[in-house]
Amino acid sequence: MKKQTVFLSFFILFALNICDAQIFFRTADLFRYTGPRSGSGELNIIQNLSVDTLISRYVLANRLLAGGDMEGFRIQIYRNSNRNAREESNKVRAEFMIEFPDIPSYAEYAEPGYFLVKVGDFRTKLEGTKLLYLIRKKYPNAYMVPCNINFPDLNKK
Repeated sequence: MKKQTVFLSFFILFALNICDAQIFFRTADLFRYTGPRSGSGELNIIQNLSVDTLISRYVLANRLLAGGDMEGFRIQIYRNSNRNAREESNKVRAEFMIEFPDIPSYAEYAEPGYFLVKVGDFRTKLEGTKLLYLIRKKYPNAYMVPCNINFPDLNKK
């Protein structure tokens, strides 16, 4: 009987610890007040608690993306699976880096044996369309593909 009580209390503590590990965001936490500013006012957010639940789910879903990246688009300029595809993809990437030094490029491998070269980090297709037309002058088979992208620097123009 005593073993069962100890086991049950240990199980309950373990379950509470897991529940405590779940992160819950409130909207007020997203707009944190850091200190007094001259001429500033006060922000009161009055809303349904289900909005906070949705925000928490959204934040958690974005954290679970591969590597903390975000969904977006890249331009694929090379895809091949022949015997020397790895060397060709490295050559294509090196040529691209010389031709377009400001655009990031990524070498990837996809099953069942394709070597890919993708370039750019675009949040929407519209962002990458102008660049796609520019790249198609040098790489006529280039096209836009959905990918998990790195967070683009929004301060850079």
